[in-house]
Amino acid sequence: MVKKLNIKPLFDNVLIKPLEAEAKTASGIILPDSAKEKPQIGLVMAIGDGKVIKGERHPVVVKVGQKVMYKKWGGNEVKVGQEEWTMVGQEDILAVLN
Repeated sequence: MVKKLNIKPLFDNVLIKPLEAEAKTASGIILPDSAKEKPQIGLVMAIGDGKVIKGERHPVVVKVGQKVMYKKWGGNEVKVGQEEWTMVGQEDILAVLN
């Protein structure tokens, strides 16, 4: 369940809670925190109303609660409570995962 936040992204921005990176490799080697890759998959926590282009609003296509894959180096890290989340523009979201 996704809890209600006091954050409302503007325009076509999307707030994503990154999911934890894998702690071990496919062969079973346990990775230290310093060797883990930055996650590219996360849960959509909040969305903006969309971007206005030539007077017409283009809504954000993802929905709160969806799991998405986003660009590795896209967006900005933001602190929500004690957690580090990522704010990305809609164009930085690559796919919705089922």
